[in-house]
Amino acid sequence: MVLGLIFLKFASDKFEERRAELISEGKEKFIEMVEFYTMRNVFFLPETSRWTYIIQNSKQDDIAQMNARVKKLISEAISSDGVEEIFKLGQDGQTEVDIFDDDYLAKIDKIKLLQQLLAKAIDEFKKVNKLKGIDFSHKMQSLVERYNERKEADVLRSEVLEEFTDEIIDLYHALKKEKESFAELGIDFEEKAFYDILKSLAHKYDFNYPEDKLLKLSHEVKEVVDDKAKYTDWSKRDDIKAELKVDLIILLAENDYPPVNRDEVYKEIFEQAENFKKYSV
Repeated sequence: MVLGLIFLKFASDKFEERRAELISEGKEKFIEMVEFYTMRNVFFLPETSRWTYIIQNSKQDDIAQMNARVKKLISEAISSDGVEEIFKLGQDGQTEVDIFDDDYLAKIDKIKLLQQLLAKAIDEFKKVNKLKGIDFSHKMQSLVERYNERKEADVLRSEVLEEFTDEIIDLYHALKKEKESFAELGIDFEEKAFYDILKSLAHKYDFNYPEDKLLKLSHEVKEVVDDKAKYTDWSKRDDIKAELKVDLIILLAENDYPPVNRDEVYKEIFEQAENFKKYSV
């Protein structure tokens, strides 16, 4: 019941924001049309489900946000399960915070926004560097899963929300640093993608390869790929793809990379080349 009320308040706030937006745009005649809300991923709420209606028609003197009575009922009924901790959201675990408070709901909204921004930034990075982009996707998924695995009584605690927010922001900064790391190596961002592939495979198959040779090889791999990718339909032509693979085999062999023949090397390079060229046109 409590979580349902929290969601209803959150959905109602979003509904009212979109409603006000439509009015400000001179679209008053559309404010009761579902499509104008769903197009922005906003729930359309019938009048009797809106928070303002609930407040105005509550049998109590005021809504207080009902919230106090809900806390009392749950605390008395199932306090042994620790449900009352949901309402103790202060740093000391004792200070009570109104779960319908605008500041508290803003924290939840902020987390959702940060997750969306981070997911979008990672998707954009994948277009440049597929390998590292996937790695950051896994890191974000792991972060979200760790949060979701917390006890129900913990996920709404203010300090937990703040910790989760900090972790999202830290991952965003790590992504930003990774995106700019190519400059520190003296190569461009596409060469950095090939560099990451070659380095990760060297680590995977446990062989050492000098850093200076790795940087040089990354540059030469890009030159080979660029030479074949100058044809707009190169990724669909078996003859050009075969030429590219032959050129890469020769290039890698001349540079003693890898010490053993691995088709995975060429597969990774092909996928990165196709991925980058797809989004760079």
